[in-house]
Amino acid sequence: MESRAQPEISEAQPAIELLPFEPLPALRSTALLDDGSLADSRGKRIGILIVTFNAVTTLTKVLKRITPNVWKNVAEIAIFDDASQDATYELAMGLKTFRQLEKLQVLSNSKNLGYGGNQKAGYRYFMEKGFDIVVLLHGDGQYAPEILSHLYHPIVGDEADAVFGSRMLKTYGGPLQGGMPLYKYAGNRILTTFENHALKMNLTEFHSGYRAYSLHALRNIDFSHMTDDFHFDTEIIIKLQHQRYRIKEVPIPTYYGDEICYVNGMRYARDVARAVRRYKQTRRSIQCFPEFQEYFVHYPIKHSKASSHYYARQMLGSNQEVLDIGAGEGFFAEELAANGNRVTGIDNRLGPAETSRFERYFTVDLEEGIAGVIRQLDGQRFDRVLLLDVLEHLRRPEQILRQTHEVLKREGLLIVSLPNIANIYVRLTLLLGRFDYSERGLLDKTHLRFFTRKTARRLLESNGYSIVQEEQTVIPMELVFGWSPGNLLMRALNRVLAFATWLFPGLFGYQLMYVARVTTSPPPDRE
Repeated sequence: MESRAQPEISEAQPAIELLPFEPLPALRSTALLDDGSLADSRGKRIGILIVTFNAVTTLTKVLKRITPNVWKNVAEIAIFDDASQDATYELAMGLKTFRQLEKLQVLSNSKNLGYGGNQKAGYRYFMEKGFDIVVLLHGDGQYAPEILSHLYHPIVGDEADAVFGSRMLKTYGGPLQGGMPLYKYAGNRILTTFENHALKMNLTEFHSGYRAYSLHALRNIDFSHMTDDFHFDTEIIIKLQHQRYRIKEVPIPTYYGDEICYVNGMRYARDVARAVRRYKQTRRSIQCFPEFQEYFVHYPIKHSKASSHYYARQMLGSNQEVLDIGAGEGFFAEELAANGNRVTGIDNRLGPAETSRFERYFTVDLEEGIAGVIRQLDGQRFDRVLLLDVLEHLRRPEQILRQTHEVLKREGLLIVSLPNIANIYVRLTLLLGRFDYSERGLLDKTHLRFFTRKTARRLLESNGYSIVQEEQTVIPMELVFGWSPGNLLMRALNRVLAFATWLFPGLFGYQLMYVARVTTSPPPDRE
């Protein structure tokens, strides 16, 4: 981003009037233009971000359509020119200089950042300057500057964190009356219906570019890997919804003039559908896509019958003192606590997202063992100790198994899950000459040890445990296909897999689940 040199204003130059207010004839109603109360900033620092590209014929009209009350109440109007090929930047600088528009700032990207990239640059600009609210306005005149106050007023009044203008609401006659082509209307409605269904939302329109955001909300949105293309607007809705920010819609008029449209409709529809799909796959931990990576859970909670978490819940019971080694964010601990259990967590991470899930939480390097935590526990012992998806990540799993003797009550139980390297999937890939590591699953690239039913039993028994219960989980097709556990096909497939796993546990078992009790003192550590 660069701000080109601005021409100096001679002190002797006579004062020039600000831009005259020139609303469109259709928007000159008294009720609409009497926006004094709506425009009131109430002490909030409001910025208007005008994104432009080749807007030399429309930009002046856009600025003249901003009401005097909005000019009075906003702290800054920033034009972000995205390396236009025409004289958009020079025009904007001329307006600022010769009209003496102190609140107008003009910035030019040294190279074209794209529709989404230009927005990101603008939002970062206002965040760095400590603003409270930003309104996105297009420089081509497609959205009505006359109603800017309608966009930011709900955020000023703390009624919303984001406000979207909707052309589908009928206040101004609706989209078709405003000149929206029928094919665009149909495409908009189809895409919006799809997005509402997929994201469990109820917006009348996803595809308006007229928006206002609380900058507090935007500061908590990770822009780093989001697209620079036109479906940036969809990605930001997805993130606001995921993070439970309050979204409000307000009616806006539809206007189609002779502005040039740079959006390829078919490509845009494909990109929108792709963004939704990538989000859902990331959220369900099927695959981690970079633009939504902050929502990826490496070990998601599995709710289908015969999954590892299904068996763990059964094995653990309720109203127990639980030590969860490898607790992660605490998603499973939250479910255990809801069942009356009191959970103490241990993990490599600095801390869980929500500490209230745990009675206590310890951060240690599990590769070095838990001796330090045992000292801090000062003799406290537990009814249940969980080692779910932990031992396969350690070079010396024997160390933690031996140390766990010291924290189990006399009748306490150790609950362990391990991946079954002899699963049919691995056998088939080996038959094809492949052994490819992945982000998660049986061949998770962070696995350092691999186990079969025989070697898993040997690991526990050689470290002073007797196995009192053994189960094999079914292959988690809910993660493979991204289906809900309640899906009828998913439930039917689970039944078939459960039967196959019962018949051939070593072949179809996905994870090996054990309940074990201490029987002997652990063998001495040979190191």
